[in-house]
Amino acid sequence: MNQINVVPYIDVMLVLLVIFMITAPMTNPGVVELPKVGETLKQQESPIVISIKKDGSAEIDGKKFKNDALLAHVKKLTSAKPEQSVVIAADKKVDYGQVITIMDLLKQNEISKVGLLLTPAK
Repeated sequence: MNQINVVPYIDVMLVLLVIFMITAPMTNPGVVELPKVGETLKQQESPIVISIKKDGSAEIDGKKFKNDALLAHVKKLTSAKPEQSVVIAADKKVDYGQVITIMDLLKQNEISKVGLLLTPAK
């Protein structure tokens, strides 16, 4: 007989495969237990919302602003609270470059918390 019989090796491998398939879902290494806090976390103040309409005009609380006036108004609003966040709510038809221009203008003038306001997908 000059050939090796591999059938027992295949049987052992299949048994090992079944064992690993059964035990793998039982181990859950991705679970993280977060610490609990003694008091509830307080909600931060609502952010300043800059709305950019389809026509490209920027508004805060219904008042239209050009870029320089917009920056001056945001600085006035954040002067009392430097950690106040600012979000940009742009219409989906607005040019992406215009949104980035306003974000860049805010970042260059030391307004650190700038973000985008989005509608979650359903």
